Amino acid sequence: MDQIQRITHMENILNEAKEALSALEAALDRYTALQGPLAELEDYYSGGLWMADYEDDCAGKIPKDLRRGVLSEDAVYNLLIDQDCLLERIKELGKG
Repeated sequence: MDQIQRITHMENILNEAKEALSALEAALDRYTALQGPLAELEDYYSGGLWMADYEDDCAGKIPKDLRRGVLSEDAVYNLLIDQDCLLERIKELGKG
């Protein structure tokens, strides 16, 4: 790789990394702002209210036109697992 190619290559890395870091910072800001609501969702899911709402939905007591993805059997659980996996990945990146 000659000097011009090397400089161009490194410039591309710099610009791509700056863009990725900016996007990551924005995503982390958004995620940080959701910490309270996520804790509320986890409490709802594990505290018994979710099960009561789920059972009422299964019994047809919840309006069919109401958005209720939160009552699917896996949505909240999968979100919490995904969150744990991502946090572990971030910890591993911090070690490197």
